[in-house]
Amino acid sequence: MRDIDVARVEETVCDLFLHACCEIGEDVLSLLRQRMQTEESPFGREVLRQLIENDQLAAKRQMPICQDTGMAVIFMDVGQDVHFTGGDVNAAIERGVRRAYKDGCFRASVLTPLTRINTRDNTPAIVHTRIVPGESVTLTAAPKGFGSENMSRLWMLTPAQGIEGVKSCTVETVRMAGGNPCPPVVVGVGIGGTAECAMLMAKHSLTRECGTPSEDPMLAQMEAEMLERINDLGIGPQGLGGRTTALAVHIEQMPTHIAGLPVAVNMQCHAARHKTATI
Repeated sequence: MRDIDVARVEETVCDLFLHACCEIGEDVLSLLRQRMQTEESPFGREVLRQLIENDQLAAKRQMPICQDTGMAVIFMDVGQDVHFTGGDVNAAIERGVRRAYKDGCFRASVLTPLTRINTRDNTPAIVHTRIVPGESVTLTAAPKGFGSENMSRLWMLTPAQGIEGVKSCTVETVRMAGGNPCPPVVVGVGIGGTAECAMLMAKHSLTRECGTPSEDPMLAQMEAEMLERINDLGIGPQGLGGRTTALAVHIEQMPTHIAGLPVAVNMQCHAARHKTATI
């Protein structure tokens, strides 16, 4: 059994969001550079150039990549041999988010859904906790802007629609979104489980290193085919036309019920921000 003071969780969460909101990973930057070289549209190439320049300036000056610093989404893997000390770990997470958004001068975007009253500190966070073997805690901070989140979809397909149905509804989700999610996007897809499980898989897939294919050969092939079909839509960077509508498609799957085929599509804008740390 290992004791971990919740103060360490608070510090880690604060640090992760301070960096995630200002720094795009080299995985995303590399894909943006590659696409700028192959993009056929002059408008598309210019948009990609500006995105790369923006990302580099944001990191250099430690300023937000985008004015929408999103809702604070956290994936937390807790080792089953960990014992938290010093208070409530969930309260520590909230304190970490609160500090990061205040210290970083990030926009507070969170409010009550019906009365629209701002909470003023970007809390509460959306925390997805999983118990895993071991005695460490891994935290992934993924600020999620809502230009892309609003374009996400859940499709409850019939089993007969099969693989082609999955491909078609994924591409159709991107087509319907058009320029709204600030392309080029990363498309997260969750297949199977139940409705809420599919949505969670789709979102979690976005934390993968951008463009890294699935370890499952069948899923990797689907990712490549869907990426090509999405880029054939011609939406292009920022919706101005071109062949760079998406940088990557990431798929996760799990078994589902014999009567269903849930498919969730979670859209991520070009600011594919996430940082991970292990305590």
